[in-house]
Amino acid sequence: MIPRYSRPEMARLWSDESRFSAWLAVEIAASEVLAERGVVPKEALAVIKAKARFDVERIDAIEKEVQHDVIAFVSSVAENVGPEGRWIHYGLTSSDVVDTALSMLIRDACSLILADVTELMAAVKVRALEHKHTPMIGRTHGVHAEVMTFGLKLALWHSQLQRDLGRLERARETIAVGKLSGAVGTFSHLGPDVEAEVCAKVGLKPAPIASQVLQRDQHAEVMTTLAILAASLETFATEIRALQKTEVRELEEPFGGKQKGSSAMPHKRNPVGCEQITGLARLVRSNALAALENVALWHERDISHSSVERVIIPDSFLALDHMLRRFTGIVKGLTVNADRMRRNLESGQGLVFSGQLLLELTARGLRREDAYSIVQTHAMEAWKTEGDFKARVLADPEVLKILKPEEIGEVFHLERYLGHVDAIFDRVFGG
Repeated sequence: MIPRYSRPEMARLWSDESRFSAWLAVEIAASEVLAERGVVPKEALAVIKAKARFDVERIDAIEKEVQHDVIAFVSSVAENVGPEGRWIHYGLTSSDVVDTALSMLIRDACSLILADVTELMAAVKVRALEHKHTPMIGRTHGVHAEVMTFGLKLALWHSQLQRDLGRLERARETIAVGKLSGAVGTFSHLGPDVEAEVCAKVGLKPAPIASQVLQRDQHAEVMTTLAILAASLETFATEIRALQKTEVRELEEPFGGKQKGSSAMPHKRNPVGCEQITGLARLVRSNALAALENVALWHERDISHSSVERVIIPDSFLALDHMLRRFTGIVKGLTVNADRMRRNLESGQGLVFSGQLLLELTARGLRREDAYSIVQTHAMEAWKTEGDFKARVLADPEVLKILKPEEIGEVFHLERYLGHVDAIFDRVFGG
């Protein structure tokens, strides 16, 4: 991922230094367990723990010759350890180290993303409570539907993020497994007890069974989980973009005092942050597809997945980390034009209350089809002429035979639509 979208903490996790450090942690853990069993001499273990280190440039140089990154890594470490280096990687195959270490890195990256989501949820909750009773028009198909509040929209986002949080926690649990079962998963050199103890040392559980590699459905679960979270952020960002349109102007993402929206048009205040999030969501989503393609490997293993994972896993975590941090800032600094929301709501001159009028007429004994026809006739005419829907209804003698003017007035009260806002908030945030 380019530096523009890479937060230092997440970038460090996916650096070469971090990857090789994870490999080394697996190698040392294996040496420790084997030393406890008398396989590796305790004196050799002491030297390994004291001297085992690597040099990224040296690894790269060796790999150019041997064309194998794990061999290059083991050779670099062994050079620093000396004669006792022969015990490094004892009984292991490359994937024992690489896949176990990758699980460690993904687990830790998931933890960073979980922290990001938790912070975003807190920001969304604050704004939801702030605008719990800020009325606005709800839209379906992009067209005015019925009255809601902006707080309800944010509560919906919070609930979706809560589901994302649960998916992330489950995905982190799924991927927190390692394997040291050898070239085809038969434990031909080291036993399951060794695997279990090594995994415990690096904070993982042993996979119940593996081939030469951990099966990639587990990695695909993580990647699709990231894609769903990215889609959630895209949903929220798209909503802000739509509500920031000049004709709507109910929301505006933060705009810095020295920020410029256009090189040619000084008046521009564009939702560039939300557009960036929308674009990066496409990247994370496409990476999830590549992860699904990685599930099917030949026999006990091939390396068709390896080159793909070197790109899609770090990039998806880096992109999503950036997206979450950026959107959290947008939510915290979001301008909410409550007056504009109210004016837009009222711009239909009462049309949004047609559903309640339909129910009132039906409840008073009118056939639903007849009531619908009366209400729709007035609504369509008000729509075409931009006239006052309520005034038309009050002037209809057929309606006045059923409802008194004051009863019609009750139909057009916002409170009738918003009486359960508190109950919904209790469901989402707890009473």
